[in-house]
This record gives sequence, structure tokens and C-alpha cells, in this order.
Amino acid sequence: MSAEAADREAATSSRPCTPPQTCWFEFLLEESLLEKHLRKPCPDPAPVQLIVQFLEQASKPSVNEQNQVQPPPDNKRNRILKLLALKVAAHLKWDLDILEKSLSVPVLNMLLNELLCISKVPPGTKHVDMDLATLPPTTAMAILLYNRWAIRTIVQSSFPVKQAKPGPPQLSVMNQMQQEKELTENILKVLKEQAADSILVLEAALKLNKDLYVHTMRTLDLLAMEPGMVNGETESSAAGLKIKIQEVHCQVCYDLGAAYFQQGSTNSAAYENGREKFFRTKELMAEIGSLSLHCTIDEKRLAGYCQACDVLVPSSDSTSQQLTPYSQVHICLRSGNYQEVIQIFIEDNLTFSLPVQFRQSVLRELFQKAQQGNEALDEICFKICACNTVRDILEGRTISVQFNQLLFLRPNKEKIDFLLEVCSRSVNLEKTSDSLKGNMAAFLRNVCLGLEDLQYVFMISSHELFITLLKDEERKLLVDQMRKRSPRINLCINPVTSFYDIPASASVNIGQLEHQLILSVDPWRIRQILIELHGMTSERQFWTVSNKWEVPSVYSGVILGIKDNLTRDLVYILMAKGLHSSAVKDFPHAKQLFAACLELVTEFSPKLRQVMLNEMLLLDIHTHEAGVGQSGERPPSDLISRVRGYLEMRLPDIPLRQVVAEECVAFMLNWRENEYLTLQVPAFLLQNNPYVKLGQLLAATCKELPGPKESRRTAKDLWEVVVQICSVSNQHKRGNDGRVSLIKQRESTLGIMYRSELLSFIKKLREPLVLTIILSLFVKLHNVREDIVNDITAEHISIWPSSIPNLQSVDFEAVAITVKELVRYTLSINPNNHSWLIIQADIYFATNQYSAALHYYLQAGAVCSDFFNKAVPPDVYTDQVIKRMIKCCSLLNCHTQDRCNQRHLIRWQFYVSSSEKLTTKQPLSHCRNKTVMMLWTPTMTTFGMLPSWNT
Repeated sequence: MSAEAADREAATSSRPCTPPQTCWFEFLLEESLLEKHLRKPCPDPAPVQLIVQFLEQASKPSVNEQNQVQPPPDNKRNRILKLLALKVAAHLKWDLDILEKSLSVPVLNMLLNELLCISKVPPGTKHVDMDLATLPPTTAMAILLYNRWAIRTIVQSSFPVKQAKPGPPQLSVMNQMQQEKELTENILKVLKEQAADSILVLEAALKLNKDLYVHTMRTLDLLAMEPGMVNGETESSAAGLKIKIQEVHCQVCYDLGAAYFQQGSTNSAAYENGREKFFRTKELMAEIGSLSLHCTIDEKRLAGYCQACDVLVPSSDSTSQQLTPYSQVHICLRSGNYQEVIQIFIEDNLTFSLPVQFRQSVLRELFQKAQQGNEALDEICFKICACNTVRDILEGRTISVQFNQLLFLRPNKEKIDFLLEVCSRSVNLEKTSDSLKGNMAAFLRNVCLGLEDLQYVFMISSHELFITLLKDEERKLLVDQMRKRSPRINLCINPVTSFYDIPASASVNIGQLEHQLILSVDPWRIRQILIELHGMTSERQFWTVSNKWEVPSVYSGVILGIKDNLTRDLVYILMAKGLHSSAVKDFPHAKQLFAACLELVTEFSPKLRQVMLNEMLLLDIHTHEAGVGQSGERPPSDLISRVRGYLEMRLPDIPLRQVVAEECVAFMLNWRENEYLTLQVPAFLLQNNPYVKLGQLLAATCKELPGPKESRRTAKDLWEVVVQICSVSNQHKRGNDGRVSLIKQRESTLGIMYRSELLSFIKKLREPLVLTIILSLFVKLHNVREDIVNDITAEHISIWPSSIPNLQSVDFEAVAITVKELVRYTLSINPNNHSWLIIQADIYFATNQYSAALHYYLQAGAVCSDFFNKAVPPDVYTDQVIKRMIKCCSLLNCHTQDRCNQRHLIRWQFYVSSSEKLTTKQPLSHCRNKTVMMLWTPTMTTFGMLPSWNT
């Protein structure tokens, strides 16, 4: 045994064994086992799984002698199983958050109904007719738990639910899921009918003033005892786990608030009740404090409910100072008081209390109103955008395209003054951290570099905040940069009015800026350079500055149709630079360029927006494949979903690049998404997209490999598709003498794609099984021709048809070239695949290159035998392979010996060494591989008994 094999065996033997899972029936056999199991740190099965198992077994129907299905019998076994389920829930302290998260609606409904039953709630009695104050505490608590769960389930059912990814279609599983779905719908129907009664029960609970108790494992055991053995403890007011009435009120208020809020969509008055309950919940939580053991409320969700209620039902007795900023903004927007919104946003730049997404939604709403013809909002939009930009700068985010357009395309003194005011009021120089000060200083410096009119630059550079934040060296560096940008500008106290008023330097500046435009990969800098260039001249088309900026023709027509010259140049250059960065695998810069282009085109062109989303999808695929994908890490689920979305996209006017579809199908094959390609891909895709059709056939063939030969219909379909691709059409011409002569052959247009396109697609694949299937198909196609002397062997070759009806229609020369290219590519993916090495060796053997053939035969044996420390598997060194190796040796004048003309071939041992000294056995041939030598034993006492040896 080699040292590596010994290490592997030792590691395997030292691996701890997983203890067997406890079965449900074991808890019936041993009464104390449940408590021992639940006390474990990580019990297996988990408590919620035990509840499901116990109730599932207790609710199984029985079959009588007439083979009729009967309801579950009420016997001792089933009663104990239900009791065990209740005890597990008691161990979880009846926490509805845990139970709802892990149990389905039917299971939890059954569990709580069993709790009502064991708590002696009369069946069929309406809970609303029962006086909670006169009931035993555990009975009242059971009723509250059930009704709390009822309204929580109704509220939860109103939320949209993301559909789970369907697995393989199994009839039994689908039937079970359908039954559970119907049962859940029936339960929800009943709960909604009783919703008003449940709310009244919970409202009555808010009038209770005594602590309640909930069943524990001990009280449940006592209730399950024979009637004569009960000592009356369970009827006392102190039986079970004590729940303070303040905690009960707090939890009930929260659940009632959620129910009222959900009803508010159809009854606006319910929002008022919801608001009252949520704010009462906050008060009770403040009273209880951190000492609460049983009150589990999501404080963030509660805060969101309170904010929403403040907006929907503002309190009449609250002043604006008492409202949250969120509520104040909504009130101001409804009343049209936009100046107050601006002040709130500026103040929020210090507190960061408003979510960034909310601030952006306010800006989008105002932009929409402005685009509808309300010109008075243009100034408000800029001011809101400036406030949001300063917030982004302070938190380290990038500047939006909107801000750059609003400020730099039409700058004026009022905009600069307001921007400086916002910056000054958003930074507390005494308390703000150095990192925030650095962000603000960098922002002001970049604004100066982006402005054309030096009067505005001087307004910023002479401002107190600018002088405070930037050091003398930084200000000096900024002046130098401004001088480099325009050598003729005199940066004095009274600067010239405009950068473009100096015609003598204009041509020099254009050349310098064009050079910077070619070199820059910063989207913000590219935008600034184009703004300056268009300010100098409106006659040039700056997307033609570099002949290296190439955009696919399907895109260029749409981009060059943009009417605004600046926007057209910017979109074209951003896309061209992004595509180039992606081609040279500079993915971070490509992502920045594409993101900036996407943000720009989103504002005016849905068509270009979809184009950029497609290119960003392709970029994300390349990024994953070149990064963590090489180590075998699966792509994130959202990337797979986006790939599916692209393949299923049906937007007729969107220009599409064929390479995106190619990469998407290859991506699905590489990550073994065969279920989607074989079962879930839409029918229209198979008809319209040849790569999807090819991917579906490859995936289906891989799936059917383990099956019987007669079931491999898709292998035949794949064979026919590839044969059609490799076919040729002959062109004939009738001469003057009436004879028909062959002019030339060309690729047939009947295939779903050309052979070069197929080869390009295959070279995007990395999945070993898919590559093996493709190689096997082309090898079989190569062997079908009539003039073949030496066949090439490959795995799975038996699944393909054995003949072709019209051999003359196949371009076998192209097939042979394709086989060689495919083997070369597959070995570049994995040079240690013995099957691919044997194919390469067979190709060399068939073309009389015996030295190279023997080299690859030896390499195939080495990689599957730990460099010949183990026996080479017989399915690798078959009789045919050994005969070919012997023939290679003979034709290379390295003759082998046989013994007495025996029928069997001499067994070979091969030894791999770099520089070690050989043993006494003599080398037969070096075979042009300096590290591979074939050794043989000339004297063997018994055939096939070659003594083992080591170096």
C-alpha cells in the first residue's frame, strides 16, 4: 500500500461514527426517554420533527376486515402519541414563533386542538361564549394560544409566498403535497369565518388582571393519569408555567394590531385600532423590559408597523416634533410642503435615521411629477438629489448619475450655494469621524475637478468647509491638477469667467482630453471628459475617437439612434470599454462600466436597459467561472435564476447576442442543471434557440446513461442532430455536353447550427460527463466510415446508432478534424482523464504516429494506477490496447518476447521515475518520454505470475 493510501485509510478509520437516529416508537417503549432526548444539546430528531412524527402516527387511518378505510382509533397508543406531541410543545414553552416556522398549518391545527381537548375545553363550544376570567388559568391560556394562532395564520396567509423549487416529479409526493394544500385551504377558510370571534376572544383577554399558566410536561403527565389518581394539582391556579399578565397583554396586543392592520386594506377604520394596539405594545414592552421570558416580539417589525400607522393614521393630538421623520416626510408630501422635506433630509444626514431606499423613493416620486409637466419641481428635485448624494458620500457609496447630470450639465450659483449649505450642515466637525471627513473632502475635490466654470470652482475652494477639510498640500495638488487640465488658466482670486473662452488652447485641450478619454476606465471621469469635450465643440462624434472601441452590430444600431449627442457618446464608450474589460478578464472595471451604463440608459430606454442587464448577466457568468467556479463552488441560486430568466425571455424588440445564449446553456450544463434543461425548459425555446435544443439533448442523454439501451431515445436524437450539422451539400453544374459535374461541397444549411458554431459551443463546456458524451459521439461518427482500418475506442460508444443511411452526405474529414480538436480541448481541461488519453493514443496509432501513441497509452495507465504502484484496471488496458502497445514497440524496433507461443499476452509492468536509479530489471524502451520507461521480465517460471517489486 502506498503512503498516500495508508494516510487515507487512517483518516477514514479515525472518523467518528454518527449515532443512529432515535425512532418515534422508542418513546412509547420507554417513558423517560423523551425528557432525556430533549435535554440533549442537539437532539436528533429535533423537537419539531418529533411533533410531526407523533401526530402523523396518531392520525393514521385504519383498515377493517372489509378493506374499508376507518378513522384513526381512539386507543391507548394514539392517546400516548398525542400526549408526547403536547409534551414536546410544552418543552418549547408553546412558542408560536418556533411552532409556526417549523410546522405546517394542518399539523399545528391538530396540535392546538389536542391542547384544547386536554385542557377540558368542551368540543363544539364557541370560545367567544366562554368567560376567560372564570376558567382555570391553563384552560384560558389554551384558548388564547389557539385564537392567537388563528389570527396570526390569517395574517401570514395574506403575505406573498415564494414558490419552492419543484423537485423531480414523483406521483406520490405530488399527491401528498396536493392533499396538504387542500387541507390547509380548508383550515384557512374555517379560521377566516371565525376571525371575528377570535378577535373578540383576544380583546376579552386584555381585560384579565391575573397571571395565567401554561401546561408543562409535568401537568400534562398529571392530566393523562387515571381519573382516580389525579390529586387536584392541575385544577389549582398555580399549576403549570407562570406567564405574567403583562406579557400576555403585550403579545395579544401585537397579534391584534397585525390583524387590524391586515384588515385596513378593506376597512380604513381598522388602521386606527391597529395603531392603538401597536403603540400599546410598545408601552408594555417598556414596562416589561429585558426581564421577559415568554414575550417574543420582533422589535424591528413592530417599529415598521408603528411608522406605517403614523403615516396612514396620523395622530390628531401629536405635534410635528413628536412624529418620526418618516411620518413627517409623508405628511409634508401630502400637503406639498417640499421645503420641509428638504430640511428633514438635511437633518437626517446627521442622524441616518431614514432608510436610503425610502429617500430614493421620495426622489423618484418627485421626478415623475416633474416629468409630467410640473416645472416648479425641477429645483426641488435637484435639492433632494443633493441631500441624498451627500448622504451617500458620508456612507461611502458612489455618486448617482442623476446628481452628475443635474449639477454638471447646467451648473449655476444657486446650485453651488445650496450644495455647500447641505455639506456644511451634514458634517459636525467636532464629532464627525476622520473617515467621514475624508469622504466629504474627496467629494468636494471631485466637484471642483468636474466643474468647467472657474467662478464655481472658486466658490467651493474659498468656502470655510473646504479650507477646513483639505490640507494645504491637498489644495496645492488640486490647483496643479486644474492647471494641467487647462495650461492657460490663471487660478487667481479673480479667475477668468470660463474655461472655454481661450480659443488658442482649445485644440490642445481637445487632444489631451481625447487621450485621457481613451485611457480612462473610471465611468465618472469618462462622463466628465465628455461633458468638457461637448462644451468645446458640438460637431465631433467622440465615440469614433478610438478604432478599438467595438460594440456588436446588433447593439450599435440602437445606441447610435440616440438623439442626444452626449448621451450617445457616453453609452457607446461605456459599453465598448466594458466589453473590452470583460474580454481581457478585468471584471471589476467591466462591472463598474456596465453598472454606470445601466443606470444611465434606465432613465430613457427600456430596450437598452434590457441589453445592459443581459451583458451584466454574461459578465457575472464569466466572473464566477474565472473565480470560485474553478474550485468547484456552485454559483449562487440568484445567478442560476437569472440565467433561466434570460433563456425564457420573450421580448421581440430586444437585440440579442448569440454568445449570451451560448454561455447560458453552457453554464447550465457545466453546473448539472439537467432537470431544468430536460423537464422545465419551455417548448418555444427548443424551437427558437438551437443552443437550448442542443443543451436539452445533451442533458437528457447524460440522464439516460444508467438506463437500458432501448430507453435511450434522446441519444439517437442527439446523433441525428450532430450528423446533420456535419453533413455537406453538393453543388452540381450541367455542362454544354449535357454532363453533370460536381463543383464543390459546402456545409449543409439543414442543421440547427454550423460545425464551427458547435465546436465553439463545446469549448465552453467543462463538465466531464458532457464532454465524454460529445467525444463518444464524434468517435463513433468517425468510426462509421467504410475506409477505417483502426477504430478509435471511447466510453459509452454503444449508445449510438451503428450506421448512417447516407454516408456520402457526411464530411468525414471535418469529423476527423473535430475529433482531434475536441480531444486536445478536453485534455486541456483535465490531462489526467484516462479515457480521453486512450482516445488521443488511438488517434496517433490510427495515423501511424507510434511513439506519440505509446506515450499516451503509458500516460493513461499511469494516471489510473498511482504511477503503476497498483495494477492498471483491465477496462483501461484492454486486450486491444495491449496489442497496440506491443505493435508500437515493434514498429519502433523495441521488440517484445513471448514464451512458447502462448495464447495470452505477456503482462507488463511500467515504472515511472524522474532520476532514480533503476532496479536490476532492464528497460525495454524510453519511448521519447524521459520519465517513462517500460520494464519487462524476460524469465518467468509461470506465466502471469510476475513477482512484485519496488524501487
